[in-house]
Amino acid sequence: MPDATTVALGRPAPAPPEATVQLIVFQLGDEEYGIRIEQVKEVTITPEVVKMPKTPPFIKGIANLRGDIIAIVDLEERFQLRPAGRPVPAMSYTLAVEAPDYTLGLLVREVPRPLTLPVSLIEPAPEFVQDSGQKEKYLEGIAKLPNGGGVIIVLDMPKLLTPAEIMRLPGRTAEASTKSTQTTPNDAQKP
Repeated sequence: MPDATTVALGRPAPAPPEATVQLIVFQLGDEEYGIRIEQVKEVTITPEVVKMPKTPPFIKGIANLRGDIIAIVDLEERFQLRPAGRPVPAMSYTLAVEAPDYTLGLLVREVPRPLTLPVSLIEPAPEFVQDSGQKEKYLEGIAKLPNGGGVIIVLDMPKLLTPAEIMRLPGRTAEASTKSTQTTPNDAQKP
């Protein structure tokens, strides 16, 4: 039976708009990665990075970003997409990203670009591509681009670093350190 819109206009009602997600897309190694736009505070030319002792190799140091001291993370090195010790390119960009307990800068070689996709194009990441050494799964999914345009690996920023790595981030405030080590009754029950 036709609905009221079909009867009134003589044609079917338009389909409701599909839910979309906005990503900031950037290249790591030879692949494209994305982060939800709401997790990105800003994109800037990488400021001067000061090396810090006793940090993991993928943490390049700290930088002063508009008065905030943030850790600078090299995801190409973190994901082993570039040999360890290779210097940061002379000209790079930093994505200032926010997670609940910290803000950090992600190094990228090229200017990132925004992209809006239907949510239906993002599929869960297969288990075999998740880091088996990390409890939290930091891959939100794999976005299939329309018309055979390739894929984008979508990162879940709050899960990107392990709790131990978060504790070692240079530039974290004492308040954030206390907050990330507190447990709730629900946390204590988790395996």
